[in-house]
Amino acid sequence: MAKPPPPPKDTTEKPARKAGRPTSAKPRPPRRPKEQPQTPPQAPLPADEPQAAFAGAEQAALIETLSLNLAKAAMMAQGAMAEAALSQAARNPDGPATLAPDPFNVGPAMTSVMTSLAARPEKLFQAQADLFGRYMDLWSSTARQAAGETPDPAPADKRFKDPAWSENPMFDMMRRSYLLTSDWMNGLVAGVEDVDPAVKRRAQFFTRLLTDAFSPSNFLASNPVALKALAETSGESLVKGMQNFAADLERGGGSLRISQADYGKFVVGENVATAPGQVVWRDELFELIQYAPAGETQHEVPLLIFPPWINKFYIMDLQPANSLIRWLSAQGFTVFVCSWVNPDRDKADFGFDDYLEKGVYRAVEKTLEQAGADRLNAVGYCIGGTLLGAGLAHMAAEGDTRVAAATFFAAQHDFAEAGDLLLFTDEHWIAEIERQMDAAGGVLPGAAMAETFNALRSNDLIWSFFISNYLLGKDPPAFDLLFWNADQTRMPKALHLAYLRQMYGANALARGVFEIGGLTADLSKVKIPLYFQASREDHIAPMNSVYRSARLFGGPNVTFTLAGSGHIAGVINAPAARKYQHWTNPALPDTLAEWQAGATEHPGSWWGHWAAWLRERSGKPIPARDPTKGPLKPIEPAPGSYVKVKS
Repeated sequence: MAKPPPPPKDTTEKPARKAGRPTSAKPRPPRRPKEQPQTPPQAPLPADEPQAAFAGAEQAALIETLSLNLAKAAMMAQGAMAEAALSQAARNPDGPATLAPDPFNVGPAMTSVMTSLAARPEKLFQAQADLFGRYMDLWSSTARQAAGETPDPAPADKRFKDPAWSENPMFDMMRRSYLLTSDWMNGLVAGVEDVDPAVKRRAQFFTRLLTDAFSPSNFLASNPVALKALAETSGESLVKGMQNFAADLERGGGSLRISQADYGKFVVGENVATAPGQVVWRDELFELIQYAPAGETQHEVPLLIFPPWINKFYIMDLQPANSLIRWLSAQGFTVFVCSWVNPDRDKADFGFDDYLEKGVYRAVEKTLEQAGADRLNAVGYCIGGTLLGAGLAHMAAEGDTRVAAATFFAAQHDFAEAGDLLLFTDEHWIAEIERQMDAAGGVLPGAAMAETFNALRSNDLIWSFFISNYLLGKDPPAFDLLFWNADQTRMPKALHLAYLRQMYGANALARGVFEIGGLTADLSKVKIPLYFQASREDHIAPMNSVYRSARLFGGPNVTFTLAGSGHIAGVINAPAARKYQHWTNPALPDTLAEWQAGATEHPGSWWGHWAAWLRERSGKPIPARDPTKGPLKPIEPAPGSYVKVKS
């Protein structure tokens, strides 16, 4: 057996000084009035005059404190931006990196939309009349409200949930006007005809990004909640906000990386990723972790999980209460997890063939060796499921029967309806991604992928934190899920470009033309039992895309289950939480709509339904396997070293 290499070293460049959030300045006490020259005695003042004089002095002190804090906040912001500019210049001594003026190719899309509108002046006139009518209704409603009439409720929008938005007529008018205009703009683009659907979708997506960015909630002067905090703290909230802003600029090395969580509250292996187990194999591409049993017996057939290499595996082991890994161990399954390396420049040329041969095949081999079994069940999560599906097709072609059954969490194999991520696979954007990878030595920086995912849900993952951190001066929450979300990984250039072009661009796997391991992957040749899970509100692996993927496989035993919520909460939903719901239907008709029409809704998590399916395919009970006593000697305790390497 090959000698396992030593644990990896974190090669991340360290900043010159540690980023931090300085302590906020305290309001200064009122200045002592200067001693005045003695004047002749005067008649006593009325009883209320000393109080008025005292109140005036106190008010002057508060105004002085507010002015000082506003000046301090302005200087901090200017200093942070100057430092960021110097940092960028130091990193790019030959000048700023050239960024394509329109990397998303939005310009041609908007030109097509405008051309279509111009070709139908009657439709544009109708849209303008509609906008005017909406504003007439708004002004009429505002006038009635000023006269004392209760206003009609504004559309529900969590950006404006604070009562301050409706209590003040000016801010209420501002909110309603913004919602009216943004809804009109997005509807205008959505209603365009005779435009290529992909082009139209691009225009719609970026129109929505634009209207979201111009929300009055995103600006201090038009956000009543931020103004209230400013007044109540005498400007202290803005000082703290600028401290947060400066710290995030420093953390991003001159680029703004908005903090989504209090990252100092979590340590991998200490208060997240704490399920007991052992790393039993390590090579250049992954660590194989075997988790400790929770009882005296386990099922004969082990379970091997392939997480996405875009994220770290411990989304399945955040806390004991919601740990999928702990729950599976408690159900009597022998759980193995493939913890991918956080690749650096030496892996720039690794592609799908490497991740198949050195990843899937080797992990299967080592799991079976450690478990003393001749077959296993596998799980593929997200892009890990895409790789597993292609690997199963390769195994089918080779007559390899070591995987007895497979499960896919939010995994796509047919990318024809892959959602808004398709917008980021235009050749113009891929060229920009390739430029970034070349600048980073052949890997995609983890922050780049995080920015893409954040853009898909900008109000939740960008603007809400912008408001909270900077305008309100609040500390980011201590939230394990958001800590994990920010703990991104790098990706090899060869693998990532192949993924974007072959999967999203050409839909090669679904079309039966994807080559891997020297063969063309034919999913219809995969006949083993399969279980597909999708989530109703998933914006990364849309439910219809996952359903189309399930129908690509050729076996008669394919089960599809739909969960509530999205890409993460839909998957990681422990039964004890009693949240959301799931739908089941033993049939697999032509379309998702038909499947939904015949589906049965169940309250709570889908894990129990899957465990029952998996249990039937996991063999008889045997004495529990101790990860410290197998043929592969333990290297170190879970969660291992690879997961701790920062990007």
